[in-house]
Amino acid sequence: MMRFGGGPFHQVLGRDPSLVAGAHVDRGLLRRVWQFARPYRLMLALFLAAIIVDSLVGLGTPLLARHLIDKTIPSRNLHGVTIIGLAMVGLALADAGLSIGQRWWSARIGEGIIFDLRVALYDHVQRMPLAFFTRTQTGALVSRMNNDVIGAQQALTGTLGQVVSNAITVAITLVAMFALEWRLTLLALLVLPAFVFPAKRVGRRLQKITRESFQLDAAMNTTMTERFNVSGALLVKLFGKPDREAAEFSDKAGRVRDIGVKSAMYGRVFMTALALVGAVGTAAIYWFGARLVIEGALSLGTVIALTAYVARIYMPITALTNAHIDIMTAFVSFDRVFEVLDAPVAIKEKPGAYDLVDPVGRVEFDDVWFRYPAPSTVSLASLETDGTGTLSDEPSDWILRGVSLTIEPGQMVALVGPTGAGKTTMSMLVPRIYDVTAGAVRVDGHDVRDLTLESLAAAIGTVTQDAHMFHDTMAANLRYARPGATDAELVAACRAARIHNLIASLPDGYDTIVGERGYRLSGGEKQRLAIARVLLKQPALVILDEATAHLDSETELLVQQALDEALAARSSLVIAHRLSTIHAADEIVVVDGGRIVERGTHEQLIVAGGLYAELYETQYSRSSPPALEVAAEAD
Repeated sequence: MMRFGGGPFHQVLGRDPSLVAGAHVDRGLLRRVWQFARPYRLMLALFLAAIIVDSLVGLGTPLLARHLIDKTIPSRNLHGVTIIGLAMVGLALADAGLSIGQRWWSARIGEGIIFDLRVALYDHVQRMPLAFFTRTQTGALVSRMNNDVIGAQQALTGTLGQVVSNAITVAITLVAMFALEWRLTLLALLVLPAFVFPAKRVGRRLQKITRESFQLDAAMNTTMTERFNVSGALLVKLFGKPDREAAEFSDKAGRVRDIGVKSAMYGRVFMTALALVGAVGTAAIYWFGARLVIEGALSLGTVIALTAYVARIYMPITALTNAHIDIMTAFVSFDRVFEVLDAPVAIKEKPGAYDLVDPVGRVEFDDVWFRYPAPSTVSLASLETDGTGTLSDEPSDWILRGVSLTIEPGQMVALVGPTGAGKTTMSMLVPRIYDVTAGAVRVDGHDVRDLTLESLAAAIGTVTQDAHMFHDTMAANLRYARPGATDAELVAACRAARIHNLIASLPDGYDTIVGERGYRLSGGEKQRLAIARVLLKQPALVILDEATAHLDSETELLVQQALDEALAARSSLVIAHRLSTIHAADEIVVVDGGRIVERGTHEQLIVAGGLYAELYETQYSRSSPPALEVAAEAD
């Protein structure tokens, strides 16, 4: 029976030779693939064995039909007819059982490999430097972790199985056909060139259509990803026009629709041509075979068996003409997966790294120089824009230039300066979001590069200007800082952060979903929840990156009270924006052009009349200073 399954059809027409022209599978790639497949080697062996046995089983029915027509019926052997009928049923059951076994082993191997690859990718990607995420298209990265992982899985269980199955089927069937009648076999093979060469032309056209369809699908996915998150939806509502958005999306979707129609028609032409070739081959065997039967040179049963075998070999032979392309294209997915796995992790623990024990929060910047690394060392061109360009090998200009600063335990140091001065970069070097280019950052006298990342992260709590929240409950977002925290500890942290009463007033309390990125909360509520998260973590050092920026005065007062709780008896590095934070600092450090240009108390710096005084006059003095006394949130 001719099988028109999706696998062989896509093998013939769905692959793109241009992607693998001149390529070859090197041994290194094969070894890496085998490392992922190795745990499933027994299942792979059983899977391949089932394919071989199933191919042999497929020969049985035509041979039984031949015997039935040539021997059993002429001899009027009713018992023999029963035996052959039962044998055919047995072969059908065996074929069904083997088919189910193949599917189970294929699914078990494939899903297992998908699991292993996804876990490996996720673990690797989450350890990539922040610069990787600032440059990478999220949609492209997610596609790499989904589509290419599935493609890699299909390389083993799909393409490999189909190639082996096709090769075994063709080899065994041709041997049986030549053994039965070599002249009819050659006649059946003569019509193949009339199909194979036109099929390749159709295939090339369909491959071009398929590539364009993939690109348009990716464009539509990118549009939906950007427009359907909260920030994108808000931007569209504020600046966009629904009719324009719908028209642009409709244009892309329309092109995909048109390409889908073309793809369907080319596919139908291919299948029709294959059916026509099969019909011509079958007719040729009937024509020439019938003549041989009439002449007494061949039995009728042999003609029937050969006809069944002809239908069995056309699709596999056609698919095997593209076997190299099939295998190479499938392994492209592995290449793309390994490309991400091979991306260097810039921030990693050195051999012999040790834990930071009982931190007290002393921080020292020792002649720190920093510039952002070259794009080629932290990102992949294939994950940026359309992936066709190359990444620069040049690092950025110097962001920090010889910065030296010490924060003593329990001391608050405020960083001020114009935009782009290097303030946020300094705060990122302490928890090793980035590593210094030269010099050292030390916590409690230990170079942060000598410490384990987990113990360093545990010692530091950060509140940013736009604190991120996951689309989960308030309790889950709080416990992200400390998974084992009790309900009582959550309440205590939220009371200190001046947010408990608000949470308690909600119908679902701590089980309230905060929405994507916390958009169901106001700015002040989200900041206080972020402060509660830091309090729950109980760090020795707190970093505030303009945590009170863009808040109204009343909200700022509540947040400031929460910050007072968070900073009590803790060291803190504060990127200051509001006057209240600056006044509370033990020392104000003014940064400009990557250098510390001034330092001292507020009064000292005002008297000095330098950059701080200028910033104060142009920016800070315009902000109304907060009231000295604020009623605490009622508990």
